[in-house]
Amino acid sequence: MKEKRTSKYFGEYGGSYVPEELRPALEELDECFNSYIRDARFLSELFQLQRDFIGRPTPLLYAENATKALGGAKIYLKLEGLANTGAHKINNAIGQALLAKRMNKKRVIAETGAGQHGMATACACAKMGLECSVFMGEIDVARQRPNVFWMEIFGAEVIQVKQGTKTLTDAVDAAFDEWMKCYDNTYYCIGSALGPSPYPDIVREFQSIIGRETRKQFYEFEGRVPDVMIACVGGGSNSIGFFNDFIDDTNVRLIAVEGGGRGNATGEHAARMNGSGSVGINQGYKSYFIQDNDGHLLPTHSISAGLDYAGIGPQIAYLGDNNRIEFLKAMDTDVIEAFNFFAKHEGIIPALESSHALSAAMKLAPSMDKDQSIIVNVSGRGDKDIFITSAAVNTNGKWLNFLKEEIVRLERS
Repeated sequence: MKEKRTSKYFGEYGGSYVPEELRPALEELDECFNSYIRDARFLSELFQLQRDFIGRPTPLLYAENATKALGGAKIYLKLEGLANTGAHKINNAIGQALLAKRMNKKRVIAETGAGQHGMATACACAKMGLECSVFMGEIDVARQRPNVFWMEIFGAEVIQVKQGTKTLTDAVDAAFDEWMKCYDNTYYCIGSALGPSPYPDIVREFQSIIGRETRKQFYEFEGRVPDVMIACVGGGSNSIGFFNDFIDDTNVRLIAVEGGGRGNATGEHAARMNGSGSVGINQGYKSYFIQDNDGHLLPTHSISAGLDYAGIGPQIAYLGDNNRIEFLKAMDTDVIEAFNFFAKHEGIIPALESSHALSAAMKLAPSMDKDQSIIVNVSGRGDKDIFITSAAVNTNGKWLNFLKEEIVRLERS
């Protein structure tokens, strides 16, 4: 079942639907990636960066308190939020930054939604001595201001995208437009397992360390493979990285959780594989998109900026069509409930994206036997979401009062 890329497709999905002007850049990238990913010196440097800079391996935690509270299956948490910059995104960013340097590019551009990929790319570029520009929708800049601050601290230029929905979808478009103008000296670091080939392969390759570590760590716990693995899915970088090593283990259920948002109407959710998406070609690849009859992308919504995207990675779509990955969705209210539950029971602060996966685990675990196990990829830490969660969680006005007082202090300083 693990699909090998042939002719740049996963079944009918994938491909490279780009203007002729970009084909030389993609051909160069494809050739260099396939060369360096087999190069012993490149892999040695990548391993050293993964260990010493990212902080791998990240822990696999047995969530004993949550397991007891919910009953049923044992729950394990792969804590990607303990990686440098607080999420799985750094795995891909450092790999692509290293690739960019080997390709003698001087500047890296990236798109970002929740800001985690942008922050990771800015961080990796600082380490590698590369210039960095990050495209981010105006709405996402407002709701993810902490990550914007850190990107700028790392030395990146954050470019607000003010057209369209002003979110991740438009940030991707803007980054492609920029790359088309200057690919001779600029590398485009895509953050999810989508876009024109070879990006889905590149991102999966650099993120697959998550699944390899998980297999080894869980074997040390239980001496077998898990019964269920759950990850949130926007574009699909954390989910395909987490699932990749288990695709051929057909006795392991793979569950991807989309953004159910606040309702079923257009613009209220980001659930592409739960009946709302249709097959189309956008942003350089063929997959499922939330789109109108003319193929124009429609607005989406999720409480988490990282899942607020109209498309999904082509390999994820292929595995969904072939019933290897099951798709669920979590409503915004369920996400906040899961965020609170795991904070109080396990002492973690999960990202709102990751809380989608945790919500599914909360619902599934009680229906399973006690000798069965679920592993959840907690893809990131929730510090970045403080301005969203503080508004969604009842703090009896304490947070609002703090903000008002802080404004006064800042104005006086």
